[in-house]
Amino acid sequence: MAKVVVMPKLGLTMTEGTLSAWKKKEGDAVKEGEALFEVETDKLTNTIEAPASGVLRRIIVAEGRTVPCLEPVAVIAAADEDISGLTGTAQTAPTAAEPVQAPAAAAVRTPGERLIASPAAKKLAKELGIDIALVRGTGPKGRVTEEDVKNYKPAAPAAEQEESGTKASPLAAKIAADIGLDLNEVGSRGRVLAEDILKYLEGTREKAAEVAREEIVAMSGMRKAIAKNMLNSHMTSPTVTFNLSVDMSAMKHYREQLKGQDIKVSYTDLLVKFVARALTEFPLLNCSVEDNKIIYKHYVNMGVAVALDNGLVVPNVTDADKKSLTEISAELKELAKLAREGGLPMEKLRGGTFTITNLGMYGIESFSPIINQPEVAILGVTTMEDRAVVRNGEIVIRPMMTLSLTADHRVADGSVAASFLQRIKCLLENPALMLA
Repeated sequence: MAKVVVMPKLGLTMTEGTLSAWKKKEGDAVKEGEALFEVETDKLTNTIEAPASGVLRRIIVAEGRTVPCLEPVAVIAAADEDISGLTGTAQTAPTAAEPVQAPAAAAVRTPGERLIASPAAKKLAKELGIDIALVRGTGPKGRVTEEDVKNYKPAAPAAEQEESGTKASPLAAKIAADIGLDLNEVGSRGRVLAEDILKYLEGTREKAAEVAREEIVAMSGMRKAIAKNMLNSHMTSPTVTFNLSVDMSAMKHYREQLKGQDIKVSYTDLLVKFVARALTEFPLLNCSVEDNKIIYKHYVNMGVAVALDNGLVVPNVTDADKKSLTEISAELKELAKLAREGGLPMEKLRGGTFTITNLGMYGIESFSPIINQPEVAILGVTTMEDRAVVRNGEIVIRPMMTLSLTADHRVADGSVAASFLQRIKCLLENPALMLA
């Protein structure tokens, strides 16, 4: 039985999604649970699985389009099943008999120039008998879209062009026909020769090179959400960033001891555990502010920033203050994996009480992280490097790390934030205190 695939509603606040990529083409066999398409929301990109097995008979929504939740995007059915009553006419490809509209100008591609086209555009061009190399692309970087193919109109034959007033040599006419060039664009006052076309193409390449110096690309849904949230945080919270250097010698030794017990954890895992402990002692840094009210959280949902190719997400380790180090480590690995695969559940992106963001792998020595609203603090972690420090009146080399704490001054005065950061430093430099 045919199955209409719809744009999923991935969260209570989600109203629409952008279909960023199809994993299958029309006519491909699909299995239930198999990756079907990717959806980009204002929070993350998720891979959507096929809800049924069969053949992807019709793609209703093309790549790059944004549609409301629960709107049909495709149809899965048996190969010989009648789906005419399910597909409708919206956003479907025209048949070969349907008229196509002329674009503003014919496509010009020089020999050797790379053709970039969407799978849907290639398929439609093949169905309509159109040489896709002749279609002008309006997508990013000249990408030919399905809509471009629909709107393509072949250039007039040389004979028609001559009738319209443009004369050309046989060679020029052939070149123009081969590349889909309207001879009227060449601009010759007399008979168009082959050399006129070559000069025109050279000028086109030069113009393209000039244009290529700048590129305008629309923000993705995720990037727009990040921009909005960061601006909102900046406008909402009067913040102060505190920096404090920590001697990580004891932590390095502690980590090696754990390895000896076959417990493999990262420094981020350790930080989540140790910072969660400190937050239980400083509840003012584990609260939120709403309508001039301070909401204390008697739990620690530790957000850990994960960088993706198209943005940043902050999944939460729920109840981090109650979990063991190995449980935290396993959960962080799973969250990072799901985030990069586009399968992160929406509930893991909500309800955070504190955030850790680590830029140590980039060699950053200090920075001012921006609070993830409605939280009131965020801890930035920097690179660990050997530095010369004074211990007992002697200069020694120690693995040092700078912690950068940004706190909301509406609820956390400087003394509170500084004391909290000092407590984290104390725990990291004396891991045995975690047993106390």
